[in-house]
Amino acid sequence: MNTMSHKGYTARVEYDERDNIFVGRILGIRSIISFHGETVAQLRAEFEYAVKDYLADCKNQGVQPEKPASGKLLLRVPPEIHGRALVAAQAAGKSLNQWATEVLQHAVQPGG
Repeated sequence: MNTMSHKGYTARVEYDERDNIFVGRILGIRSIISFHGETVAQLRAEFEYAVKDYLADCKNQGVQPEKPASGKLLLRVPPEIHGRALVAAQAAGKSLNQWATEVLQHAVQPGG
C-alpha cells in the first residue's frame, strides 16, 4: 500500500488507470476525505489542502478534529488467545500491554 503523511494524517494512494490520475483517501477517521492529482506533486498539494480544509471546517463548526488514533486500543479476542498472550508476556517479563505494543510495532514495520 502506498501512503503519504501530513500533520499526523495518513492517506492511502492509488493510481486510477482509467482516469489517468492518482487518488488518495485519508485513513483512520470517520469522515471520508479524498483528493486526486495528475502528478505526485499535485497529489501532495491536494492532500495538504484537504487536511487544511478539514481542520478549518472543524474549527468553523466548533468541533475537535478527529485524530487517526488515540493510543487506546480495545481488542476482543477468544479467551484462549488472551490466555496464551498473557503467558507469553509474563514469560518475557512484561505486562500484556508492553508485550502487545511490541508485537504490534513489529507487525507494522516494513518487512514486519
